[in-house]
Amino acid sequence: MKLDIVLKDLLNAVDVPAQWVGLREVYEAHTPRMIRDGVPVANGRSTTHGVMVEVLANGQFGYYGTPDMTPQGVARAAQKAYKQAQIASQHSIYAFDETARPSFQGDYQSPYTKDRDSLSAGNLNTLLLDAYNHLKVSDKIVSASSLCQVIETSFRFVSSNGSDINQEFLMLEFDLSATAADGPSQQTRTFGGMRGTCRQMGMEYFDKYEILANANRIGEQALELLDADDCPTGAMDVVIAPDQMMLQIHESIGHALEVDRILGDERNYAGWSFVKLEDFGKLQYGSKIMNITFDPTMESEFASYAYDDGGLKATKEYLIKEGILVRGLGGQESQIRSGLDGVANFRSSGWNRAPIDRMANINLEPGDSTFDELIGQVKNGVYMESNKSWSIDDYRNKFQFGCEYGKLIENGELTKTVKNPNYRGISTPFWNNLKGVGNRDTFGIYGTPNCGKGEPNQVIRVGHASPACLFENIQVFGGV
Repeated sequence: MKLDIVLKDLLNAVDVPAQWVGLREVYEAHTPRMIRDGVPVANGRSTTHGVMVEVLANGQFGYYGTPDMTPQGVARAAQKAYKQAQIASQHSIYAFDETARPSFQGDYQSPYTKDRDSLSAGNLNTLLLDAYNHLKVSDKIVSASSLCQVIETSFRFVSSNGSDINQEFLMLEFDLSATAADGPSQQTRTFGGMRGTCRQMGMEYFDKYEILANANRIGEQALELLDADDCPTGAMDVVIAPDQMMLQIHESIGHALEVDRILGDERNYAGWSFVKLEDFGKLQYGSKIMNITFDPTMESEFASYAYDDGGLKATKEYLIKEGILVRGLGGQESQIRSGLDGVANFRSSGWNRAPIDRMANINLEPGDSTFDELIGQVKNGVYMESNKSWSIDDYRNKFQFGCEYGKLIENGELTKTVKNPNYRGISTPFWNNLKGVGNRDTFGIYGTPNCGKGEPNQVIRVGHASPACLFENIQVFGGV
């Protein structure tokens, strides 16, 4: 929806002696649709709408959010934000000026080719019921579900130094899941690993025949896993599919490079990072074929945007180039505090939260290898798809990840299916064992709707894209 309130008029209602004032208005609507075991269980709609008033006073930022969109309501919020800034200035570790909020003007709209009305309850419920029926390939499929959530967001930002930004987002979360059981044995297969299929698109995303074919495949693979042997244990090569590379990038790169975390802002809640300020420009994070980008400009990826929530223009930037750590995930404030080059990733989860350093689209750039060439290099190893479980320490360093579906690789060929494939490692040694990067034909775009960080907690949407990748000499193990 287009925001009808004239935000500049509300800006004029602010009457505090601040160096800078910004208003960030956000309207968001969530429309979940879900079929579980043949029954519609989610057909609601919820909305939220409000404005965050931000002020800079005595070198500190103060924030106060309000759903009262009247001039009086915004004026009251500004007074409270100003008081916060005044109190913070008595305990500050850094004094900011207006350079922390540069002035930009512009617009952004999610790409979609069909009218939003095509994402109707009728259209989506029919598709989801058809998908559910295709998941039920056997009586051994004891539970199955299909879901889609439509998220519509309108964002407007104006400031006293001339920023004027309007962004319109249309986002989809989609998932299919089938659980098979036979006696004590039970296995679950999903479409991309626990809501990993998230995009900025419209109804054109849903090719009915492709969705139904995938539903049938997921049901068949859940059955296949019931009779599969456990994944072997030992040091071996692994080829990791893009839907699991998403989790690998998210945990061992994305969170580790958030500059506010490196500066210590997260230590008491979500942990620190093994990365230090002096590592930038020096640390050999991975092998020379590792190229990681921050790219909120990629069309249709889940966290694409033109400006962050501080009004900074977003551009594609290398975080890691040819294996060397070159740039952090730090917005304008963290760049000023740390002296590091950063990116436009100052993001909030809504109108009632202050922005902090967050991931957006963090991607592994494609290489030159075909999928068959990656598999062909492996004498003894495992191919893994779709995240099932994850664990990583407070420094984003030691990790252990599990996948839903595996295939043995023997003498350069995929052979039998294995269940419960898991692997573990330490972030930089693991990435330095990157031996092969798939080409664009192996490239997949995924995302997550539930990345948590901050106090008070903020759950935010993140995108990740990657080709299939080959890692050598990785600790692999089986079991649930």
